[in-house]
Amino acid sequence: MSINKRMVRAAAVQIAPDLDSADGTVAKVCQAIADAAAQGAELVVFPETFVPYYPYFSFVRPPFASGPEHLLLYERSVQVPGPVTQAVAAAARQHGAVVVLGVNERDHGTLYNTQLVFDADGELVLKRRKITPTYHERMIWGQGDGSGLKVVDTRVGRLGALACWEHYNPLARYSLMAQHEEIHCAQFPGSMVGQIFADQMEVTLRHHALESGCFVVNATGWLTDAQIAAIEPDPAAQKALRGGCCTAIVSPEGKLLAEPLRSGEGILIADLDMELVTKRKRMMDSVGHYARPELLHLVIDDRRASPMSSLFSAEPASPAQAHPNQARPHHADSRHPVAPQASGAASVHGPDHGAAILRAAS
Repeated sequence: MSINKRMVRAAAVQIAPDLDSADGTVAKVCQAIADAAAQGAELVVFPETFVPYYPYFSFVRPPFASGPEHLLLYERSVQVPGPVTQAVAAAARQHGAVVVLGVNERDHGTLYNTQLVFDADGELVLKRRKITPTYHERMIWGQGDGSGLKVVDTRVGRLGALACWEHYNPLARYSLMAQHEEIHCAQFPGSMVGQIFADQMEVTLRHHALESGCFVVNATGWLTDAQIAAIEPDPAAQKALRGGCCTAIVSPEGKLLAEPLRSGEGILIADLDMELVTKRKRMMDSVGHYARPELLHLVIDDRRASPMSSLFSAEPASPAQAHPNQARPHHADSRHPVAPQASGAASVHGPDHGAAILRAAS
């Protein structure tokens, strides 16, 4: 009997946000969770920064004219934890579904493109921030760090997530592959750039499925004609807010498990036969028998970035730390690579010949 003999029903949601109300968008999220669960979905994936909405204005407006819309986005953005996470957690728990939601997260004076993963019991098991905002997005969001490049165990399996053009960062993708993700959740804004964006997206999703040997569940957003006109009154510029939708579910063999949603609102449903993960990796496991870690390996600093670190701990020093002959560390910044404390631990200065991914010492 296969060690991975199970089925998971996944849902990728393509709907329009409520551009006038953050609460309205959250209500649409909770309703979509209920609708997907009514069809048997155990995993429900939403688009990039869906709550309260993706900052489409920043793609068509010059920076000097974007101030009011940017400030409004601050006002409507999500605090984690907070009322939005409580509402989504309750919906996930009520319907027994793993939920992957993109939000604009406000952390004091900065907004972040954040992906939230709620397990089926409502627990928030992952909060990660897009590591590099793309193009116009750099005027809107701050940068994330390596602490969110994690694969988490959920009721539906080992789950990883990236947002939009993070999929064009092969090392970010490889960091999740090396943690043996079984289901990859992707999120894109949709309703942007045109058909070429959708075509590129499909290629990217199918390639990651093949290379990682995992399922990919991707959700893109959607804008109605009325919403496009509200964001950009100039008909000539409105074409920049059309197309670019490819809500899709892909097998580890690169096969589309249902016809992608390329326009309009809807929920794409597909059953994931988890045996296909093993079937694909039997032939090509990029981080196992097909890897050469003694030649090529990834070094990742997965510590949380902080603008401040304390040189001296407020906690009492241990006997070893208090020894008068022990030198103080040259630099106490938590982001500064330090030598491993345990004998035999991997060093940032040399490869771990048995691993495809090498973590900087904490």
